[in-house]
Amino acid sequence: MTAVLTEADAAPAAAPPRRRRRAPARLAVVPLLVFVAIAFGIPALAMLNGAVTVKDPATGATSYSAANMTDSVQGAYLTALLGSVKLSAVSAGLATVLGLPLAQAVVTSRLHALREAVLTASGVLANFGGVPLAFAFVATLGNAGVLTTHLGLKDKGWDLYSFWGLTLVYLYFLIPLMVLTITPALDGLRTQWREAAQNNGATAVQYWRHVALPVLLPSLLGGLVLLFGSAFAAYATAAAMVGSSVPLVTLQIADAISGNVLVGQENVALALSLDMVLIAGLVMAVYLPLQRRSARWLA
Repeated sequence: MTAVLTEADAAPAAAPPRRRRRAPARLAVVPLLVFVAIAFGIPALAMLNGAVTVKDPATGATSYSAANMTDSVQGAYLTALLGSVKLSAVSAGLATVLGLPLAQAVVTSRLHALREAVLTASGVLANFGGVPLAFAFVATLGNAGVLTTHLGLKDKGWDLYSFWGLTLVYLYFLIPLMVLTITPALDGLRTQWREAAQNNGATAVQYWRHVALPVLLPSLLGGLVLLFGSAFAAYATAAAMVGSSVPLVTLQIADAISGNVLVGQENVALALSLDMVLIAGLVMAVYLPLQRRSARWLA
């Protein structure tokens, strides 16, 4: 009886140290939360405030209204928003289709050096964009580019400064990003699954159709969503290469802020930015559950 009481008395005494050890672990997250609140929360609130603020041009008085949000989904602004969604969806879809077999070839390669080289190059190319990328394509496939002149592409109807030309440029950094995104998922495919399929008489096509692709589907959709977000937010490459010939929401925001088209449209630009944030939020709302679902199979 004494021994039982002693153990019962000792159990509550051991609990406080565990609680004390958990507290510092939680406190370690506080600096990150403060940084996120300052770096993202304050700009988000400022953008929201500007998006719903309307200034009277006559008196200069400001008031809250949904006029800017309404203007941001009408006319040229709506065309630009839909153009960005279309460009992002098409380029992300093509990059997903082209990046999957490339990543599979890298994963199944017996040359470890080739795998490391491709992944390293993908990491570099996935972050290569802006004016340098636009200049590289203009010098290569522009109207007077090296390949355009050498192969006579202009006579065949090729135009780099178009929707499909910009899509090709976006694929330059989206395909490497897809390789980096899907490679861990391909590594997670177990050899036993392929062997079991082969032992049951399944062909390679049947294995991919009934086993590999269903398991990879959440990761593929997650990668597609990630590529869509990357293409949707791109600005410098399109601005340097096509200007206003291809309607994009990021270019419209820049024009509204600088007053290239109309003066006093800064708050409309903030409303357009808020539209982009809402679309990006929807994208992330799809991406995160897909990643958690794929992790159950590939962990």
